[in-house]
Amino acid sequence: MRNKSFFIQAFAALFILITMSAKGQQANVNLDYNPQKDTEGLIPFSAPLNSPEVHDDHTVTFRLKAPEAKEVKLTGALRTALGKGREQIPFNKGDDGIWILTVGPLEPDMYAYHFNVDGMQICDPSNTVAAFTAMPPYSQLVVHGDSPAYYDARNVPHGNVTRHIYHSNVTKGERELYVYTPPGYDPDKKYPVLYLVGGSGELPSNWIYDGRANLILDNLLAEGKAVPMLIAIPNNQVIHRNHPKHVELTFDIFEKELRNHVIPLVDKSYSTIESSKGRAISGLSMGGRHTMFIGFRSLDLFASFGVLSAGDTNAETSIAYFLNDPKVNDKVEYLFIGQGAEEANGFMGARCVALHEALNNHNIKHEYYVGGLGGHDWSTWRHLLYYRFLPNLWRNK
Repeated sequence: MRNKSFFIQAFAALFILITMSAKGQQANVNLDYNPQKDTEGLIPFSAPLNSPEVHDDHTVTFRLKAPEAKEVKLTGALRTALGKGREQIPFNKGDDGIWILTVGPLEPDMYAYHFNVDGMQICDPSNTVAAFTAMPPYSQLVVHGDSPAYYDARNVPHGNVTRHIYHSNVTKGERELYVYTPPGYDPDKKYPVLYLVGGSGELPSNWIYDGRANLILDNLLAEGKAVPMLIAIPNNQVIHRNHPKHVELTFDIFEKELRNHVIPLVDKSYSTIESSKGRAISGLSMGGRHTMFIGFRSLDLFASFGVLSAGDTNAETSIAYFLNDPKVNDKVEYLFIGQGAEEANGFMGARCVALHEALNNHNIKHEYYVGGLGGHDWSTWRHLLYYRFLPNLWRNK
């Protein structure tokens, strides 16, 4: 009896240990690389059911409890990865009022999506992984591989991300700025600074939570593939995105914000290389155009540039001052133009190609790259950051 009692107690203790250490569906305990794999049979806290559920064969099941709905469809950037373009993908309704859709298999990555319920776009109410931007939020699908990806939190030294709040005399209000410092940051050492900006509707936090810029650089540094640097992520939303004169006004306003507030704050707060050779500016989409139209005319501030999924079909005239500068190759350290494979044949891709061709026409040294499996979305911008742009910054090429 004693042996039997001991066995029961030991089994119970082992069961509790296994249960406590298992990773459940969206448990949010650790920064898991597979947060949407169902390992415990538990649903996300306060959610009505499991959605999305990512299976080991990389197929994904979405569920929505909406017994009164007439039609439910999947929409969002995820459609690009599924080869559906702008087509919305219909769910099937069960007798229990639960709508179900299984798609895939998908390549391991993070994908943005929405549900469309009777014509109304909503987030997945069961998904705890969401993105909050200057536009309506969306849900994130995390398709895991066999181990943490290049954008995941790995067991490596990590840098810190600090949020600064400051007053701007340019925009007449309080603004935010995120600054990443690398592992082992030493205030007695001088560091180069990458000023990294977002696209239309993006907030500075999106480069952290969607772009995973800090984790990507952590991993690159641990792999010996990047130079230790600071990343400053300012808010490049400086005028209402739907303002009728947004295009005419945004570049001058954001340049003034950079010169008057952002760069002085970073240089005062951190140990930085206070010269153009120690500064880079990069951005995605609208931020890529900020990089062009502000960065290219501010060679006193920046010597390295990353234009991600952006460009200009009128580049020959719009940046003629840059293209025709006889000393531009002496002033520029590194110029990168990149876009995703799925966006290369569309309007966004044409803008990138036009910029690339204009630079070629004027013999301006630069790198042009098309890669990754994504379209005009975060899958592309994470890929460009890890595989090309960050590893080549300040490499004395």
